Amino acid sequence: MRSPEELSALFKAQGLKVTPQRQCIFRVLHGNDAHPTAESVFAAAVAEMPGIALKTVYQTLHDLAEMGEIAVLDLGTGATRFDPNVGSRHHHLVCRRCGKVRDLHVDFGSLSVPEADRQGFSVGSPEIVFRGLCGQCAHTPATVPATLSTATDRSSVTDRSSVTDRSSVTDRSAKE
Repeated sequence: MRSPEELSALFKAQGLKVTPQRQCIFRVLHGNDAHPTAESVFAAAVAEMPGIALKTVYQTLHDLAEMGEIAVLDLGTGATRFDPNVGSRHHHLVCRRCGKVRDLHVDFGSLSVPEADRQGFSVGSPEIVFRGLCGQCAHTPATVPATLSTATDRSSVTDRSSVTDRSSVTDRSAKE
């Protein structure tokens, strides 16, 4: 990604305002390899500039994406991510548990969809996403929240008692 100074010059050249808020967002994004969400960019920007608005973050990210300075990613993590690394072709690693996203610089050769299998699509470049557990999550045991295990236990008990109650009613009516 370009430096904050270069992005400021690019915005000016495009006729866009270069505000202190936008400069703050440029600094937050510069060197960021975590594929941040708009909300995480906002949280980092608020730490530096408390008066910044979430709308400003979204608008600036949108403007950067339209200029090709960042890529917008939907990796199935529940939130749109922004990738400042548009200078090199790469793929992504996504943690199934915590949602961490990292770049993967591996050349898979000339991966393409044969013409007969395109189903009418005009196919562009491939984007490969590998899902697994990041190093931190792989070494941390998964836990089931207490409320979930309690609710499951209660429903099991309720289901068993309901079955028992129904069979009692059935038995009584059969005897009469």
